Amino acid sequence: MEATATVLAASNLEASRPRAIARHATTGARVLLGLVFFVFGLDGFFHFVPQPDPSTMPPGSVALASAFMASGYMFPLIKGTEVVVGALLLANRFVPLALVLLAPLTVNIVLFHTFLAPSGSGMAIVLVALQLCLAWTHRRAYRPLLTARA
Repeated sequence: MEATATVLAASNLEASRPRAIARHATTGARVLLGLVFFVFGLDGFFHFVPQPDPSTMPPGSVALASAFMASGYMFPLIKGTEVVVGALLLANRFVPLALVLLAPLTVNIVLFHTFLAPSGSGMAIVLVALQLCLAWTHRRAYRPLLTARA
């Protein structure tokens, strides 16, 4: 009887480990994604991360950044959205909404690094992977958005 109880206890322990790992991986992905967008969003306003010399950057990326800054509203809108989304992810509040708001920014980051500054493609891929992991975790929240007829 004791051998059976030991085997059952061991199998329950092994069965719970993947769920615990998945739960902590999701939390880690959420916190990491939140930190990245919160910190770099704040950097857009307070400039605490050293910026590269524009003469060493690809001309297309400099032109796009200059256009965002010259518009007067686009750069603060993007950075403000990053701060809000990062804070929501870090606080674990409205995570599905935060991911929806983050999707266009992530697409732009990927396209920017694909066409204008390929050296940062690795970070863009990591951001997409983290966002897809979190979106998959919260997929039930998106079901009503994906109905053909409301």
